[in-house]
Amino acid sequence: MKGNLLYEGKAKQVFKVKDNETQLVLSYKNDATAFNGQKKASFTGKGKYNNLISAKVFEYLLEKGINSHYKRALNDTEQLVEKTTIVPIEVVVRNIAAGSITRRLGIAEKTVFASPLVELYYKKDELDDPIINDQHVFILTDATELELKQIKAIALNVNTHLKEFFTGVNLTLVDFKLEFGRDALGNIILSDEISPDTCRLWDKDTGEKMDKDVFREDTGDLLEVYDKILKRLEAVK
Repeated sequence: MKGNLLYEGKAKQVFKVKDNETQLVLSYKNDATAFNGQKKASFTGKGKYNNLISAKVFEYLLEKGINSHYKRALNDTEQLVEKTTIVPIEVVVRNIAAGSITRRLGIAEKTVFASPLVELYYKKDELDDPIINDQHVFILTDATELELKQIKAIALNVNTHLKEFFTGVNLTLVDFKLEFGRDALGNIILSDEISPDTCRLWDKDTGEKMDKDVFREDTGDLLEVYDKILKRLEAVK
């Protein structure tokens, strides 16, 4: 099934699918990066956790009527996805203040927002993915006003369901990053991954950070944390 390597990013390799131009294989790497690639490390087995956790998230969202590029997990580290044309925007939904927003705006960590905050970032590594507004989106990308409206609406819908999803395994969804793409028909759908690499998750009982922050901040064992999340998700069904 897997054809030639098409692209390699910080966290994944993208392969063509033999005899199918509409699908791709995502292969999750063992690499971890933070601060836009300034901090790097490799953890044997990490790719498995990102792949399998992301698969469970996408499968849950599909049950809730939210489409994504995800088709199915092929093995521990690879999944089959629909080919999309990525819109170069990273959408961050924040329920509780943490990370960059606390430094950028001086908001105290753990401040709960009255309603979810949606932020847009220009997906451009060489510019350190700067925060942008709607007008910037229209200047920098080919996204239309309707598409941006759809992207924001989907992001908030995802937030509603993911909060419930993670509450079911005793985790608080602090914030998360989404990426979107256009499918062959031009429809906007979720793309990339949704995993502890792209979500901030805190244990509801202890407040323990259960995401890539343990790597960013050198406060814990990344693989141990990701293993706990996968085991909790596997215990649900």
